[in-house]
Amino acid sequence: MHSQSKTSESPTIDRKALVQRHNVRQHQLDPRSPVSVGNGEFAFTVDLTGLQSLPNDYPVGARDELPPGTLLGTQAQWGWHSVPPPEPYHLAGSTVLYDSPRGPVPYVDMVGNIVNDRETDTSRAETWLRANSHRLDLGRIGFSWMEDGAERPLIPADITGTEQTLDLWTGVVTSRFTLAGHHVTVTTACHPDRDEVGFRVESTALGAGLVVSIGFPYGSEAWHDAADWNSPEAHTTTLSEPSPVQDHHASPVWTAHRELDASRYQVLITGEDLAVEQAEQHRLRVSPSGSAGVLDFSVAFVSAGDGDCIPRGNNRHAGQAHQPTRSTKAGNGVELSAARSVMEASAAYWPEFWSSGGAIELDATDDPRAKELERRIVLSQYLTAINCSGSLPPQETGLVCNSWRGRFHLEMHWWHAAHFAHWNRVELLLPSMRWYSTVLETSRQTAKAQGFDGVRWPKQVGPDGRESPSPIGTFLIWQQPHPIHLAELVYRADPSREVLEEFAEIVFESAAFMASFAHPTSRGFDLGPPLIPAQESYGSIRAKVSNPTFELAYWQWGLQTAAAWRERLGLEPVQEWTDVAAGMVPPRVMNGVYAAIDVEPFTIRTDHPSMLCALGVLPQTDLIDPAIMRATLTDVLADWDWDSTWGWDYPVMAMTAARLEDPQAAVDALLLGAGKNTVLPNGHNRQTDSLPLYLPGNGGLLAAVALMAAGWDNGPERHAPGFPSDWTVAWEGLVQAP
Repeated sequence: MHSQSKTSESPTIDRKALVQRHNVRQHQLDPRSPVSVGNGEFAFTVDLTGLQSLPNDYPVGARDELPPGTLLGTQAQWGWHSVPPPEPYHLAGSTVLYDSPRGPVPYVDMVGNIVNDRETDTSRAETWLRANSHRLDLGRIGFSWMEDGAERPLIPADITGTEQTLDLWTGVVTSRFTLAGHHVTVTTACHPDRDEVGFRVESTALGAGLVVSIGFPYGSEAWHDAADWNSPEAHTTTLSEPSPVQDHHASPVWTAHRELDASRYQVLITGEDLAVEQAEQHRLRVSPSGSAGVLDFSVAFVSAGDGDCIPRGNNRHAGQAHQPTRSTKAGNGVELSAARSVMEASAAYWPEFWSSGGAIELDATDDPRAKELERRIVLSQYLTAINCSGSLPPQETGLVCNSWRGRFHLEMHWWHAAHFAHWNRVELLLPSMRWYSTVLETSRQTAKAQGFDGVRWPKQVGPDGRESPSPIGTFLIWQQPHPIHLAELVYRADPSREVLEEFAEIVFESAAFMASFAHPTSRGFDLGPPLIPAQESYGSIRAKVSNPTFELAYWQWGLQTAAAWRERLGLEPVQEWTDVAAGMVPPRVMNGVYAAIDVEPFTIRTDHPSMLCALGVLPQTDLIDPAIMRATLTDVLADWDWDSTWGWDYPVMAMTAARLEDPQAAVDALLLGAGKNTVLPNGHNRQTDSLPLYLPGNGGLLAAVALMAAGWDNGPERHAPGFPSDWTVAWEGLVQAP
């Protein structure tokens, strides 16, 4: 069964009212909860001033005794950099042979060790390979104060009477505060189609010393920090004279040329009545040239496509681009907008976003938790749209700040992006899905070197798809079926031959690896060793781990789904896929519940309870007994180390409970009072000081509530079957889950 968009029987939802009652409003500095504007390819995160004036007051916790980074990032999907190595480094130096049922197999491991996510005794080569390429912070735009010819950054004590609103319906942030006795109003927005942010500053303070500073850092190899402000000689910033104005409707454009080793990009500034000057080696100053008390300007970031800076990703809005009312063409042909036009484009795009796709409204429910769940749902849609819908799979912290140096984890891609298909916004999933085709050959060579067919997708990577040395990442296998699952969700939302043909190679090559990775035994087909399951608690025994419950079910379902794709395309079946899918060994059952793996210690009660994914993330398969899974869910809920879990574990439990027809447990799981299930005022799913937001938690929530509202194949026929019957659930435009 392949269901397209479905609609509930409830009245049409007032989507504007639904969205705007969850606008983010803040009246005091919350160091954990800044807001962002963005478009999936680019994002700009602001503090209470509407700019990035207070970076030290929004810290990302320090790691390895390094100074903290900041949540106030400016990042783009194309913005990457590598520190030149002293000599060429290659993965071959970290390759270790592991015994397997088919003989020795090479894995990219680490000669050194990772302890509590800290590198110890690692070689410089391994450190470099893990840290490069890394995502860049492209520039910091914040207020400064000029006094007696000297310029200083603002501090929190400078501003009083703060009030800020992110209007989700328009994507526009309005910030108000008082500075040195002057009232200041700042409006901030991001263009929906360009890597451009617009600002309007209204205040008499502009004539009394208030200016805007734009600073540029070097790239950083730090785990959490995308900006190195202590290496000024390692990069260059050159400001060109403003372009001549050729049209009386246009404004001059100043261009800052940025060069960081092999990476190059440009920063273009335009606006009316501006003065732009290079105040320091890597800092520009923007100020009004008149005395109108208004500073209107926009800043665009443009990749030169050199080095690690890759060309800007495909513009998914190209067919419905919002034309600015006034624009300027820079000397390189890049079109810029006046600040007002950026805001108009944002205010046109976001109502279209919210009015399309799916919606869920819970406000009429008596349970007081419903309003909080609705808030999380709305904010998660916004956050994943601006951080997870671009041309690359996102890092766990999106385009807000770096984690893992900005490198992305392919086992997390499902959690970031699968929900776009469930919410009937498949166009937001397609750009990152198409990235897999760019690393097919690299992944094919990995599989071949290990003696397998097809492609073995990497785990922790940058845009080039090159694996990172790791004692965990290269042994994971649960990312292998993800492209099949994501492609199937795309097809369910758009069951066309065009979809089948576009993603057939990705699906078939994934399946070829999966079939060859499984090895025959007297019981059937086994997985591993070596491997590490989605529950990474077994890293120290990776050399002997086999047959994790979730991965067994995922292998069966993934191969069956790939076989269905061949049938839809009129192709001959691959007998090996059928045989392996039918012959997967059953998962181990211990004391009436599913174990995590089928060797000792069987189940460690920390990290992800990933065995639940086998009937939750996945539909019913032949390998899983619902009665045993029900007992497994009860066992997990009764006794698990919640402090060690992660934000997507709660949606997992909710999906499992829903499919087991226990909707009360599903809601309880989504709103479980655990530290890593915290959702801040801005919608961020906070985990730790060093992982201050976690978008897999937001994406997982959206996948879970879509399943709970729209149902799943062969599920109960009642309205919103995953929600308790006494909840009032209105929904529309969702796609039923498999």
